Amino acid sequence: MTTPRIGIIGDFKPNNPTHLATNEALRHGFARHGMAAAIEWLPTDQPVDLNQFSGFWCSPGSPYASSDGALQMIHWARLERKPFIGTCAGFQHAVLEFARNVLGINDAMHAEYDLNASNLIVTPLTCSLVGKKLAIRLKPGSRAASFYRATEIVESYYCNFGLNPEYREPLESAGLVISGWDDTEVSPSADPRKAEARVLELPDHPFFLATLYVPQTASTPEHPHPLIAAFCESTLA
Repeated sequence: MTTPRIGIIGDFKPNNPTHLATNEALRHGFARHGMAAAIEWLPTDQPVDLNQFSGFWCSPGSPYASSDGALQMIHWARLERKPFIGTCAGFQHAVLEFARNVLGINDAMHAEYDLNASNLIVTPLTCSLVGKKLAIRLKPGSRAASFYRATEIVESYYCNFGLNPEYREPLESAGLVISGWDDTEVSPSADPRKAEARVLELPDHPFFLATLYVPQTASTPEHPHPLIAAFCESTLA
């Protein structure tokens, strides 16, 4: 079998624990198939031939050196139907790419780059999630729920920004499913537009899933994280 090549969209920093965990989690995911993948970090401010990769992971670590560079790579992976997973900043930029190129919001922006932009799709969270481990509810029947084999999970975060809840409905109407959220929707009377999204996916894509949390930090050689294991398997198809 051909060795899979995984492109990690992001600007690698050896002192960033989530970057090191990303590399290790991929090794865990492929080791269960008895193989090792070729892993290459793709700096956001440098051109690269994307055709050579079996799948893409958009990493934590924003602001990126080039947000446009990251968005272009996500856009390519989505249109070319290449397996894609995004975590933390990867989630935020997947939302931004979809808003610009599918919803047609050309000036869609991330608050970390410009807090005063007119169309902020990614905004500061109600409370910082850096260093927190919290419960998440998954949508029954979603891919995320099928990978976890559960609808209630607990995961760790390193982020301060997330999807602006006001854009949740337009995004979902255009096909981007929010399949995981915080506890805002526990109450039947809660307004779903105010729920803070934690997981998103594209059902009509071979594999396109992003999480606001960082599942890679929970992966071990003995127990590869289920989302990452599923992503790795999708790159072998």
